[in-house]
This record gives sequence, structure tokens and C-alpha cells, in this order.
Amino acid sequence: MEFILGYVLIFIAKCSDVTLATIRTIFVVKGKKKLAFFVGIFEILIYLFAMDKVLSSMSDPFKVMSYALGFATGNVVGITLESKLAIGLITAQVFTSKAVDEYAEYLRAHGFGVTVIEGKGREGIKYILQIVLDRKKLDSFEKTVTEYDPSSFVAVSEIRNVRGGYFGRTAMK
Repeated sequence: MEFILGYVLIFIAKCSDVTLATIRTIFVVKGKKKLAFFVGIFEILIYLFAMDKVLSSMSDPFKVMSYALGFATGNVVGITLESKLAIGLITAQVFTSKAVDEYAEYLRAHGFGVTVIEGKGREGIKYILQIVLDRKKLDSFEKTVTEYDPSSFVAVSEIRNVRGGYFGRTAMK
């Protein structure tokens, strides 16, 4: 029973290490230096523990396999955890042919700051509603857009930082 516990510990350690590495990388990309620093400390401590256990007996294929399975599982867990944390800001562009003023007011009434931009598409004038929002609000935003205009074309992209404006005054405090 004790030998199985060793394999499980290697798996859990490597899974935790890779999960933390995924989260740390996201913090680095988003410019969250302090969070990346502290996560990095725990990540490397766990990594060293797992490596010590595997390197001490590389001839044991079950230890090596536990390590590999922990690595693969850690990637999935890290990505899943990051999507649940939904850290950061996004910008959404909503392209519509609907009455843009009413659409913008509808979105504002649901708590979204909107800037309207006029563009020209293949079929004439199109309006682009530009919205900056917290990633945690993406599901709510998509539901709101679908309720008002299911035929809207929506493009969402990550942004690193905002300064000033409606969003800067209200959501960043």
C-alpha cells in the first residue's frame, strides 16, 4: 500500500505543479507581478519535490508514468481553473443592423458601458457596439446580446489594461 501512495503523491505533486505553472503564466501575461511571484514560489517547491521522487528511481516505470500523468492532468486542471477564475478584461465588438441607439441603451440598462462606432459593410452601414467588461461577466453579456439580437455578430478579445473612461471610473475601483 505504501508504494501506491508514493505514485499517488508524485501524480498529485506534478498535477499541482503544472496547474500552478498555468496560473502563474496567465498572471505574468496579465501583468500581475505579485501574484506570479508568490505562485512561482509554491510551483517550484512542488516541482522540486516531484522531481526528487522520480529522479531517485528512474528505473521505476510507474513513477515515471505517475509523473507524466500528473503533468498532463495538471494542464487540464490549470486551464479549467483559469476559466473559472476568469481573470482580466475583455473587449467585445457587437456588429448589428438593428436600431443602434436602442441596442446601446438596452446594453447600458443591463450594466454594460457601450461606445457606438459606425462602419460600412458589404450590405451598407453597420454599427459596432464596443464594450469593455470583466471576463467574469462574459456569460451574462452573451445572454443579454442574444436576448436582444440573436443575429448579432460578436467578436471578443482579451485586453491587458484600461485607463480612464466609464470602465476605468466604475469597475477598476
